[in-house]
Parts: sequence; C-alpha cells; structure tokens
Amino acid sequence: MTDKEFAEIKRRFRPDKNNITSVTGCYVSSTKEIVSTFKIPVTVLPDEQKEWLMKLMKKPITGSVGRNLMNIEFSADQVNEGEEHKLLSDIRESELEDEDKLRELYEKIISSYQADGDYLILLAYDRYDVPSYSKNDENLDDFTEMFRYYVCSVCPIKITKAALGFSTADNTLRNIGSETSVAAPEIGFMFPCFDDRKTNIYNAVFYTKSTKESYPEAVEALFGTTAQMPAAEQKETFRSLVSESAVESRNFEFVQSVHGMISDMITEHKESKDPEPLMLDKNDVKRVLKTCGANDEEMTGFDEKFASGFGENTVIPPQNIINPKQFELKNSYVKIDIDPQFSFMVNTKVIDGVKYVMVRADEGVEVNGIAIRFDGEEAPVRLPAAQEEEAPSAPAETVLSGDIEDTAVTTALSREE
Repeated sequence: MTDKEFAEIKRRFRPDKNNITSVTGCYVSSTKEIVSTFKIPVTVLPDEQKEWLMKLMKKPITGSVGRNLMNIEFSADQVNEGEEHKLLSDIRESELEDEDKLRELYEKIISSYQADGDYLILLAYDRYDVPSYSKNDENLDDFTEMFRYYVCSVCPIKITKAALGFSTADNTLRNIGSETSVAAPEIGFMFPCFDDRKTNIYNAVFYTKSTKESYPEAVEALFGTTAQMPAAEQKETFRSLVSESAVESRNFEFVQSVHGMISDMITEHKESKDPEPLMLDKNDVKRVLKTCGANDEEMTGFDEKFASGFGENTVIPPQNIINPKQFELKNSYVKIDIDPQFSFMVNTKVIDGVKYVMVRADEGVEVNGIAIRFDGEEAPVRLPAAQEEEAPSAPAETVLSGDIEDTAVTTALSREE
C-alpha cells in the first residue's frame, strides 16, 4: 500500500465515514487469561467515545512503511492451503460474527504477545464502496468495487495513580482514586491490503508502536512468516556495515557525504511524488559508499557483509538508517547536534597531536543562554527580552545558523596524556 492508500483508508475512521457498526474483542489479564469477551455497538456511543474508539482502531494503519508498518506477503501456497491465511479470511467472511474463529485468533495473539499487564484485543470490520476518480482526482460518483476489511488493535490497560484533585462543585480538595484507561495499541494489523485501490488478499499490514521491536513471535503466529528487522536495529546494522566496509575511507567528510547523499535521495523521491515508498537494496547502498569515497579494495566482500547483516534480498527504507533532519557528532563527553544544511561549517583537525572538531560560529554564540565574546571583538549586546521574542530563532536542535564568519568554536575530542 502507498501512503495515499493508507490515508484513504484512515479517513474511513470517522464516526460518519464508515460502516463500522460494532467493535468486537476481549479483555486479557496479565496471566494470559481471557477475562471477558464483548461486542460494543458503536452507533449508540456518545460522540466523544466514538472518536476515541475510532482513533484506537485506525492506529494499526498509521505510521511509515518499513518503520511502524510491516508489509506481510502471503505466498500462493499460504493463500490456497495455509492455516494462518484461512483463519484471517474466515474471520473476514463472517464479518467478525464467528465466535469460534475469533477465539482462535485471540489465542494466537495471547500465546505470542508478551505484555506487561492487562490488555484489550479490539477488532472492527468495515465495508468500503471504493469510488472512481479521474486523472485530476475528481470523484466520478462511480464505485469500482467494495473493499471489505478489518483491523485489529492490541491495547494495553493503564492504571493511573491516586492523586489529589480539586472539586469545583464544592470548592474543595478531594482524593482521586486510581482508574484504568485504554492506551494506544502496541501492535495491530489490517487484513487484507488495499493495493492499487483494490482488495489484495495476498497481503496484510502489521503495526508496531515501537521501532525497536518487531514482535517476531506474533508475526509468526498470525501470518506464518518471519518478521522484518526493527527500524532501530536496521540503523545499527547499517552503521556496522559502513564501519566494516570503509575502514580507511571512513573520515568526517566520508560520513558527511553518505548522510548528504541519502538525504538527497529522500528529498528527490518526495519531490517526485512517486506513490511507492523509497527503498534501498544492496546495490543502492554499495553505490552510495563508493560514490562517497570507499575504494574497491575496501568494498571487497561487501555483498557478503550486507547479506549477513540484513539478508540477501532485503530492501531498506532510508529513513530507518539516517535521520535527514539531524547530523550528530559526539564522543564520551561532548555531543553536538547540527542542522544537516549547516554540516559544511564543521571540520576536523589534528593540532599538536590532539584531535579537534572545529565549528565555524556566527556572531550570536551563547553559553547557557548568555551571549559570549571572542578575543579581539567587542562585548556582545543581548537584546532586551521584549525584542528577543520578536527576533527570529534558530530551528530546534540547531547549533549553527546564519552567515559564516571567521570565528571558530573548537571542541577537543581527545587529550594528550
């Protein structure tokens, strides 16, 4: 599914935009026991509760593909004979009315999902008459097909602490006891997929709130397949791959170029308005490293290293391996976050055997909010508070901004013994 297709389905999760008549599910205790099952009629709920419920149910199709959203592909054999696909299909065909099939799904989730406490399993079924659009995205008031699908949200139950509150009714303080609330889902899925604005029973979408965990046991139990590497682990694997593949070339300029080149690829893809998400394969990563300065001798064995780290035919969302909005330098006692567009203002030098990071500074350097002066210049004048609020501020997390001056702020990265 493309971002545009995800957005189209997400718009369904409004009280007046869908055909969801009820939400079905169960309450699971921390000991993995089903405490109760339920079917909540959505149409009779107050508007505020409907909106909260719809937010919980659309969460499994919210996020970035390859980061929070994992594309699940079923093989032809799985579709024809696989028990996992058959269960998902049977639940869809029953429109969540087959209690035995629902119980089987609950048990699969309970046995494979490790929770810290109680949680809810929630399911919602929807029928969507897919409208036709012209090339100019004009609604033609015609319907191409009916997309029948359901979503599943696994939501932790949070217990709030007792606290002291204030009652406006009797104008006094009072104790507020602990209460339970339904939190945003940790995992979830949608079946089937909405590809090319049509039903695709060969695909599902699996959602994880955390980018550090891909819940492989749940993916295996629900879909009979292997989970992809979590986004956070992909970043660490990429860093290791670069370190091992560019031992000699891996200086500041090389890493800067790699970050810049991948950032440019992300920007160009966004500007192209290509609906398919940008993915990098083994050859793309190799081309980036060689273009940025890694030599042929260093790149010997790259293919094997890539396969060992990521998998032979793995494709990687570039946003998982770099942050195009952040450029970071750090050691054990210094950390500098720089807006990537100003990374050219940083340089590295070795002076008298000591390694330094040198940052070109403008005239507005502050330390702990206090404007400082450099040797040979007049004392800086800070704007009064009222004027300061009107002055343009630097972007968040930005250390450098403005025109380049001749002054440099130097940070030592190592000291002589």
